[in-house]
Amino acid sequence: MGKIKTRMGDGFKIEMSEAEVRQDLEEGTLDAADRAGVEPLTEDDLRQLFEIFACPYRMVGVDDGNEVVLTYDSLNTKIKRAQISASKIQSLQVCERALGADTLELAHIDYSYKPVKPIIPFEKPIMEQAVLITIPPLLYGAMPNLGLYSQPDGPCPNPADLLPSGKIAEARESYEAAAGYAIEDMVYVGSEMYESGADGINFDTTAAAGDAEFYASLKAVEILRKKYPAMGIQMGMAAEFVLGMHGEIEYNGVRLAGLYPHQQIKLAQEAGVNIFGPAINIVTNSSVPWNLARSVTWTKACADVAEIPVHACLGMGVGGVPLALTPPIDAVSRASKAHVEICKLDGL
Repeated sequence: MGKIKTRMGDGFKIEMSEAEVRQDLEEGTLDAADRAGVEPLTEDDLRQLFEIFACPYRMVGVDDGNEVVLTYDSLNTKIKRAQISASKIQSLQVCERALGADTLELAHIDYSYKPVKPIIPFEKPIMEQAVLITIPPLLYGAMPNLGLYSQPDGPCPNPADLLPSGKIAEARESYEAAAGYAIEDMVYVGSEMYESGADGINFDTTAAAGDAEFYASLKAVEILRKKYPAMGIQMGMAAEFVLGMHGEIEYNGVRLAGLYPHQQIKLAQEAGVNIFGPAINIVTNSSVPWNLARSVTWTKACADVAEIPVHACLGMGVGGVPLALTPPIDAVSRASKAHVEICKLDGL
């Protein structure tokens, strides 16, 4: 029986037998199905996944005709982190003309709505110029990042200090107050950038701070959608399920704690999101086949109930891609092909 070269969730290269790969694929999908209460992958899906891993080529691709649109987060800041000396607009031009990006996103280096708010007068003229120079849809993006509203840097008492002291009610009140500030900031930034020419707004890494952050993001989307019916709004999640840091907060009568992608997208649609990005975290001490089967299971369940385009989050540490600073192309391409062809996605 032949050996298949693959990786662990941390990117370490390993070899597995065909039987081991099949076993990990089966265990990965069953784990996901059990946790979220969804259907596991079918035998045909598992067979297709196995064939993707069994392919001897270092890099794989989707079949002709299955190509999808790619959306990106924080493009110009990634160019800056690569230590390329370029302005924000030049960075976007590099992504468009050298890298062939389908969409573009302007962002501040401190990629959160709260620190963007005071520098909006400086961001607006950049957006106004960028939309005149570039061709693909241009979004403005940032993270809701509810943690920035906690003391000592923010106005609200820190729930992480209150909870260990047994002050549950006070912690919940703090989360709710922080959500109010976050909604105000996200609506303000989104409005200003849209009126400066942005084709849309991206809420990236949503719910990283748990259910109160998800609530704030949904409310901000709801307000922006009513204010600007034609605005493009993309929401990418932070994890496969919403952490119950508050535990009781609801949106439209639905408790947010513990929601999985197929449940998250329904609320995102209700709020007014145009593109939804489920994010499935990697488990570093398990194999990529196990992780990818798990991710595809949840993403497929999400796509099955979607009424809007689904662009699964695939990158460093999400979507079956190893948690490595530079994700290996063998794993990235296999994860991309599997999600697109099995989940029938609209994009990545």
